[in-house]
Amino acid sequence: MQERIEVTLPEGVADGLQYMPEGDGPFPLVVSYMDAGGLRPAMTTMAERLVAEGYAVVQPNLYWRAGPFAPFDFATVWTDPAERQRIFALMDGFTPAQAMAETRAFITAMEADPRIDARRVGCIGYCMGGRMAFFAASELADRVVAVASIHGGGLVTDKPNSPHLGAPKIRARLYFACADNDRACTPEHRAALGEALTAAGVDHRIELYEGALHGFAVPDFPVYDQAAAERQWRAALTLFAETLRG
Repeated sequence: MQERIEVTLPEGVADGLQYMPEGDGPFPLVVSYMDAGGLRPAMTTMAERLVAEGYAVVQPNLYWRAGPFAPFDFATVWTDPAERQRIFALMDGFTPAQAMAETRAFITAMEADPRIDARRVGCIGYCMGGRMAFFAASELADRVVAVASIHGGGLVTDKPNSPHLGAPKIRARLYFACADNDRACTPEHRAALGEALTAAGVDHRIELYEGALHGFAVPDFPVYDQAAAERQWRAALTLFAETLRG
């Protein structure tokens, strides 16, 4: 069952989508972060995969400040200058700190439902959302115990708020499904990521999906790779089963 959810923040009302399995629960909670394309049917399909496994799901609308926008054609968005500018404007319209504040508010709102067990929360995200899921591991360490970052970009940067610098705060188990030949997650990035997490004693696994391109797990992307997508589902669902249940 899909429903709209809203939370009131100092800067306005953020919205998202929540999904619930049938039954009384309690159902473990998973935060599913959208990619740069925003919430849309493809994201719903992916949330429903988690629901079918018995998880309650919340998908924050990270673009709520921008209001409604026309959907993107993913076959051309990155090559059409005007559309590329439009999608980057949305991506630049919020900060990781804002996204984490919203995530905490959504978790608090959903745990009021007796069917939901939000004591231990899982996070999964794709592309831009993979970066947000990684941020959640450090910034929401009191709640987040499992993170799956799927073809996430910007996991290691030269900026002072690079996600990998939060490694010492992380208590969660982490899984990274990295696309092949991905400028947003290069071999050098993966090496630096692994070094930071190992030094901090974080339980993590970084896997390179050879031949799979950035965006391979999202079903409405031209580069969708069904075999690679199923592989990341197996890994993520195993991670959540081992950390969120019992």
